Amino acid sequence: MNDRTALVTGANKGIGKHIARLLVAEGFTVYVGARDAGRGQRAVEEIGAGARPLVLDVTDPDGIAKAATQVDRLDVLVNNAGVALSLAPPAEAGVEEFRRTYETNVFGVVAVTNAFLPALRRSPHPRIVNVSSGTASLAWSTNPNPQFTPGSGRAAAYRSSKAALNALTVLYAQTLAEEGFKVNALAPGARATDLTPGAAAVGGDPAEAAHGALRLALLPDDGPTGGFFSWDATPVPW
Repeated sequence: MNDRTALVTGANKGIGKHIARLLVAEGFTVYVGARDAGRGQRAVEEIGAGARPLVLDVTDPDGIAKAATQVDRLDVLVNNAGVALSLAPPAEAGVEEFRRTYETNVFGVVAVTNAFLPALRRSPHPRIVNVSSGTASLAWSTNPNPQFTPGSGRAAAYRSSKAALNALTVLYAQTLAEEGFKVNALAPGARATDLTPGAAAVGGDPAEAAHGALRLALLPDDGPTGGFFSWDATPVPW
């Protein structure tokens, strides 16, 4: 019997919803993390059998603790929830925008990961996937790359928060390696979601990016850890 379980944060829409759908198709019981109970329930109904609603606001410590008590064992954690409040460069983005962005994209990942570590440690093959961004790559931001035009300082709060998430990915991977964890970051590419203004009009299929997350969620025991990978499995430079 397949009794694998997964949690995807921010899974009521966008890439997260597609990731949850793919994991269900692989036989996982998937906790669909959503801040709003109604939206989470609707997503579960659309995903179908195997999906379970879980009210989870990654910026709410008490809510995170409550959610963690509802999951006994976890094989896969996908830290997908994220915000991008504006496309402002650093000289125009206020400190409050940075605070709010980091609260979700960085501090929220730490809070959720740490809260669910006991459940992950009960898995024989624990996997953590952090949904990052190719725009967080300092190498890509200053050199030609396959995902975006370099040389722009726009979306400073979002991009720097994802760079911090990349650093956390490495540190968690190093810390948890001896316990069999695989911890990696995903660059999903520009996708047609409501994450940033205009993304829905110019981005690609979110489902395509979700396949990249699924690949990292299903890594074998000899697979990589502490890596940063594009949706098509190619390595991304830090």
